[in-house]
Amino acid sequence: MHVHSSALFRLASPVLAAAMALCVSAAPARAQEAISKEAAAVLKSSFIADLDVLKGKFVGLAEAFPQDKYSWRPMDGVRSVSEVLMLAAMEGYSFIPNGFGGKPAALGTPDEVAKLRNLSDKAQVIDHLNKGFAYAKAQLEAADPATLTGKRRMMGRELSVAEVVIFIGGDLHEHLGQLIAYARTNRVVPPWSK
Repeated sequence: MHVHSSALFRLASPVLAAAMALCVSAAPARAQEAISKEAAAVLKSSFIADLDVLKGKFVGLAEAFPQDKYSWRPMDGVRSVSEVLMLAAMEGYSFIPNGFGGKPAALGTPDEVAKLRNLSDKAQVIDHLNKGFAYAKAQLEAADPATLTGKRRMMGRELSVAEVVIFIGGDLHEHLGQLIAYARTNRVVPPWSK
């Protein structure tokens, strides 16, 4: 599917735009490899606001999909509706907190975590979406901006907080777009577009 660049610009979240602006403005200062704690606080606050919006949209779509569509997938080898929703919840439990120096949620043994990833009961999935986003928000709110001024190791790379925001925010928005496509394919109208 081709998306015109102006459409992508309109879809970009304000937090991603702020993070990109910080990255661009910080480019000449590469030797210092850090941002101020004030700038880190602004990014943190913007990202928390974006998480609130994302949570509302993920939960709204989770509620809009009927239970019988939770196992729907566009083709073999691609995540189902419930798997994408649980991926977003799991990112709230671990990926987001890790990205900002927080602790992942204690969800049990690796086998128990694997079972969570495969939940397909609508009520349980919605419960985990709410809990995952709430956990991520609490971890972010507890993060001291002074600890976000340098680089952080993530997925084998050293990233600044602005790069972490772009990376994680972009990932979550990508999954939201995936769910919107799933919804439209299944004649499920996203609640915010009614």
